Amino acid sequence: MKIFNRLLGFLGPYRRALGVSWLLASLAMVMTVALPALTGHAVEAVRKGALAAHGQAGVRAHDRHTLLVLALVILGVVLARWGLTCWRRMIAGRVSLGVEYDLRRMMYGKLQQLELGFFDHQQTGQLMSRATVDLQAVRFFLGYGLVFILQSVLTIVLAGVVMIAINPGLGLIALIPVPFVIVISYRYGRRARPAIQETQQRIGELTADAEENISGVRVVKAFAREQRQLERFQATVGRVFSQAMVATRLEAAYNPVIGFLPQLGLAAVLLLGGRSVIHAHLTLGQFTEFYLYLNMLITPMRSLGVTLNLAQRATASGARIFQLLDRAPRLTDPPAPRPLPAGNGRVQFRDVTLRYEDAHDEFGADAPAPVEGPAANQRGRAVLEHIDLDVPAGRTVALVGATGSGKTSLVALISRLYDPVAGEVLLDGADVRELRVRDVRAAVAVVSDDPFLFSASVAENIAYARPQASMAEIEDAARRAQAHDFIAELPQGYDTQVGERGLTLSGGQRQRLAIARALVSDPRVLVLDDATSSVDASTEQSIKEALAQAMSGRTTFVIAHRLSTIALADRIVLLEHGRIAAQGSHDELIADSELYREIVTQRSSEASLIVDHEPAVLAGNGAAGPGTGMGRRIR
Repeated sequence: MKIFNRLLGFLGPYRRALGVSWLLASLAMVMTVALPALTGHAVEAVRKGALAAHGQAGVRAHDRHTLLVLALVILGVVLARWGLTCWRRMIAGRVSLGVEYDLRRMMYGKLQQLELGFFDHQQTGQLMSRATVDLQAVRFFLGYGLVFILQSVLTIVLAGVVMIAINPGLGLIALIPVPFVIVISYRYGRRARPAIQETQQRIGELTADAEENISGVRVVKAFAREQRQLERFQATVGRVFSQAMVATRLEAAYNPVIGFLPQLGLAAVLLLGGRSVIHAHLTLGQFTEFYLYLNMLITPMRSLGVTLNLAQRATASGARIFQLLDRAPRLTDPPAPRPLPAGNGRVQFRDVTLRYEDAHDEFGADAPAPVEGPAANQRGRAVLEHIDLDVPAGRTVALVGATGSGKTSLVALISRLYDPVAGEVLLDGADVRELRVRDVRAAVAVVSDDPFLFSASVAENIAYARPQASMAEIEDAARRAQAHDFIAELPQGYDTQVGERGLTLSGGQRQRLAIARALVSDPRVLVLDDATSSVDASTEQSIKEALAQAMSGRTTFVIAHRLSTIALADRIVLLEHGRIAAQGSHDELIADSELYREIVTQRSSEASLIVDHEPAVLAGNGAAGPGTGMGRRIR
């Protein structure tokens, strides 16, 4: 009931429209209730006219006039009901679409507020299912289901009152099934809601599976695993089917009973009412009127199961939506944020420790309860421990280490994608947790090893970090990233649409656009997370020359797997198992760190191996494909 009441809260902004819709529905039902009474009078007029016709030469003019008036009144009532119903549906549709718009805006806004760590543990398909399937169920019920319930209640009340007024005894007999229908419907609702909610969860899993298969279609095709993916998907569909059958069996067990009980009242009325007509205790017109009212009463009672199913589905979907809307962001602006201090990008790490929570579904049944206090700092695996590092403004630092040593996690703390569980991260002397998140991220630009491009034009992708950038600034950033030449060769140049995730471009082209996107934002701190991984040797050299200029006067962190990239750095920080193992210049680390010597020796041998084959690469057009250059990287 709590969830249902919260769903009703979404109708708050539409109180007036909803009130008008309910008023129109009520008037339409009054018109509907008037029809049996008018029909009964018409039947009675025909009966009297027929009796008069046996004693006279024909039907009396008075009876003909009465029938004509009744027919015209019935026609007017039908037209009025049609007009009211059309008007009500237009308003209800507008309310329904308004609720859908509000819910979509709220859900997307919530997703934008949540920290990156939330998405580390969520399936994209589950989130998409909440934003589509669950939202539609809520929208349909709030827009149409509630009005239908109102009409059903009004029909039962008005028809019941009129039947009792016509014949109290017969009316009460006809209404005997109503309380039984209500009790059975209540029991059906209690049993159906958990089954329907689990079905919605399984549909979310199905959506996640479909999204994963479509996103990974290149891998599926490359390894010819279509049959395996089909079998996996069929298994997921089977789970949805099995759970949906649980809800279907409940519906099959209860709905026929709900539809059958009112028929008992109809049978009793036909038997007792027919006898009353025969014994002249009830006129034929009254019996006809009574019969029509009873049929009108049966319709909403028979459809009560369908209405309850809509309500239960909306409640189950609402519970899943509220799981998302109620999820509080764990990385927010401070209550009284400081302005970002003036500076050129000095970065300091003071005894920083970072832990990632163990993977789990926050919306699943096994989701752990939030932990507060000192215990929260001990939960999850530690990826960084006791990091102390001071990088003066304008310096370039290369982060070196094996895969999983914490390089990417370290730079993620600078732009506050995560918060450390202990210690401080300072940007120009200010703890990043004391600043607005937007200010921090505006001062830091990141180029990852797997660049993401939006389905938009080349110019829009480059200007994403700073939409107000002029065309001249966009082109300048593209030139510095060595991207202008290949952009000029595209069909529409900078207006060319790159397609979903930029997959119409090669890996090297996507990487250079990502570098241009970072440069156009003119950040204080530039983070290059293996940013030259997808380009060939000649393009890499051109980009490095451009980056050397771009990094001038700007603090830069370079996560590198190539010795040539490490050479750009003023200082090298060696990470091992989440701790700083050594730091200094290349020569100092060669002399003092056995681990660093091993890394250099390994990468030197790899580099020499690639150099032997490099002419074949250089013979190309300089725009590496998705696989080009990957052999030169050491993880």
